[in-house]
Amino acid sequence: MSRRIARCGMALLALAASLHAGAKTLTVCTEANPDGFDYALFHANSTADASSEALYNRLVEFEPGTTRLVPGLAERWEISPDGRSYTFHLRAGVAFHTTPWFKPTRPLAAQDVVFSVMRQLDPRHPWHGQARPGWYYASAMQLARLVQRVVAVDERTVRIELSRPEAPLLANLAMGFLSVLSAEYAQQLEAAGRLEDMNLKPVGTGPFVFRSHVKDAVVRYDAHPGYFRGRVALDKLIFSISPDPAARLQRLKAGECDVALYPVPQSWDDIRRDARLQLLTGPGLVTTFVALNVTRKPLDDRRVRQALVLATDRPAVARAVYAGAATPAGNPYPPSQWSYDERVAPPGQDLAKARELLKAAGVAEGFTLKLWIRSGAGATNPNPRATAELLQADWARIGVKVEVVTLEFGELLKRTRAGEHDATLLAWASDNGDPDNFLTPNFSCAAVTGGSNVSRWCRPEVDALLAEARQVADLARRDSLYRRAQALVRDDAPWVPLVYPTTAIATSRRVVGLAVSPFGLNNYAKVDLR
Repeated sequence: MSRRIARCGMALLALAASLHAGAKTLTVCTEANPDGFDYALFHANSTADASSEALYNRLVEFEPGTTRLVPGLAERWEISPDGRSYTFHLRAGVAFHTTPWFKPTRPLAAQDVVFSVMRQLDPRHPWHGQARPGWYYASAMQLARLVQRVVAVDERTVRIELSRPEAPLLANLAMGFLSVLSAEYAQQLEAAGRLEDMNLKPVGTGPFVFRSHVKDAVVRYDAHPGYFRGRVALDKLIFSISPDPAARLQRLKAGECDVALYPVPQSWDDIRRDARLQLLTGPGLVTTFVALNVTRKPLDDRRVRQALVLATDRPAVARAVYAGAATPAGNPYPPSQWSYDERVAPPGQDLAKARELLKAAGVAEGFTLKLWIRSGAGATNPNPRATAELLQADWARIGVKVEVVTLEFGELLKRTRAGEHDATLLAWASDNGDPDNFLTPNFSCAAVTGGSNVSRWCRPEVDALLAEARQVADLARRDSLYRRAQALVRDDAPWVPLVYPTTAIATSRRVVGLAVSPFGLNNYAKVDLR
């Protein structure tokens, strides 16, 4: 079956090339199939690339390749003196996509923003039940408690009213899950009883228009002729799904792809030596870690979790898996994130102390756990299987037997959200450049219900620190609060932090304008081919 799908995908690409020989087409060999095209329902970066980055826009956005906020669908905004009201003034004449399944009768308006936000927050909203088990980011970030109302003041003015000041609000609004969708399209789908088509047949305002998707094979887009920032240089964008990084690189060398995402570090020197190729690198706001499910015995005992932290040889992971293109991790987020606690070095391996902790916890003889990993490789881990085998060997030295279980990435995310795992190898990339985006989605109590807190660890004192940090504007005060929260996370050890990886993308030298994102996302709106 997989070979037939691959052949089908290659045939589609060949057909596309023959039909559009004169078109300027960028083909990207990407690492995973998108879970869908309504990003508020999901959270994988590969899904963001295929949806929020290609198809949609937000009120405010990040300049590609940076954490700098720039105007998006809102050309300007004002914040009330008490920090509890944000008024956004929308651009005039922003066009939604015209597709075979939807022809807009009006440009972007305030009601589109109201729909896009409130469907995620209001349980009475007719679209609220679309998300199963829930609206991932909105729930994890407790937006229903924060946002009191979203008001269409007039056709081009939106006011967001908050229950309290929220320092990272603008950065949060730039995240993909708050992409603005068409309320007119939603009404059409609701009348037809086809709400699922919002995710399957998307309509946005973004630089590219969705054309087709063959699962596990290919996603195709055309340039949006009415894009409000001006039509992009590319005519067509193709995502070719290639989970194996070696296969992606070989296809790049063969000219079948223009971009090969996330080549393994062991191949970087080879790429640099090839005059036809270029390697783009950049520090990511990323941490690779093992999340320990604290609701499972004996992982509910802090001493057991601390033992696993101390039994782990992080430098060995950085060397063997990342070929040195990563640094050992100790904190939940990397040094490139402000408020990182540089006073605390990553813990060294201490097997004797780890055995003492297991003995004190009553499991001196060890125990067995299942470690879930994703199939294939991505931006944050070039070889999950090799990483798991290193952990397997490390933890065996203190009597912990690890059974490695490989799952398709979407299935892994779905089941870890439901808490079915013992431990899972994952990574978190910041979505907005604010420390809150690491800490609240991964360690708050509300995020256990929302599903992003896959360790299912919840401490009221951490919640209190994060809540205070979100409400104060003073950066020094916020910095202090986040350092205190980091200390509590390190001490209780719901994660085994592994490394902070460097992000890399390989491209043909024909490709210009592609920037490596600190968020691990890929936006092709400014890309051209020479």
